[in-house]
Amino acid sequence: MIAIHNVSKYFATTPALRDVSFEVQKGELIGFLGPNGAGKTTLMRILTCYLPPTKGAVTIAGYDVVKESLLARRKIGYLPENPPLYSDMTVRGYLKFAAQIKDVDSRQLRGKIDKVLEECSLTNVQSQTIATLSKGYKQRVGLAQATVHDPEVLILDEPTNGLDPQQIQQVRESIKNLEHKRTVIVSTHILSEIELIVQRIIIIKQGQIAADKSLSELREIAPSLEEVFLKLTA
Repeated sequence: MIAIHNVSKYFATTPALRDVSFEVQKGELIGFLGPNGAGKTTLMRILTCYLPPTKGAVTIAGYDVVKESLLARRKIGYLPENPPLYSDMTVRGYLKFAAQIKDVDSRQLRGKIDKVLEECSLTNVQSQTIATLSKGYKQRVGLAQATVHDPEVLILDEPTNGLDPQQIQQVRESIKNLEHKRTVIVSTHILSEIELIVQRIIIIKQGQIAADKSLSELREIAPSLEEVFLKLTA
């Protein structure tokens, strides 16, 4: 579903990524970890067609992100760290707007919106304006807009950043509901949360892959994910 082969990205002469390669299969939910400046954001921007790689190839659902950018984007749902929400719109109104700009068929519009409202546990607040929602609910609205066009690939950048423990649990459950339905990459700094969501983790350090293993394999390196992370990125 996602194939990254020997991808490098340079800004002037400074390397942000160096020969990164990995694949993500259909229905996988993986965690993408790394310290600040490791190249996570750069790779996320390449995957979402915002940046071209300097060299190498990336395909999403079989489409090259450079040569077939528009087709690749139709397969992607993206939740940035700060979701682009319009606070004066109702939840349902905003999702209708998001669906329309993503070319959802008008005959399927109501059904698609109802589906993501249920998946993201937003049905009870669908008539409220976004400004009145808690940050946790706003994150769920952001997740709903990322999935309203039923993408095959979902990319989530710090989806629980700044949330309280209860809100984190709510967003985590929304993400877990997507497992096996879509191919999902979750980038985060909250190691304790990622352990509860994913089964496979990719760790990046200084623009290169430091580890690509299952949770059980990583626990053979050290008892906790935090210890593994510190050991591999020190």
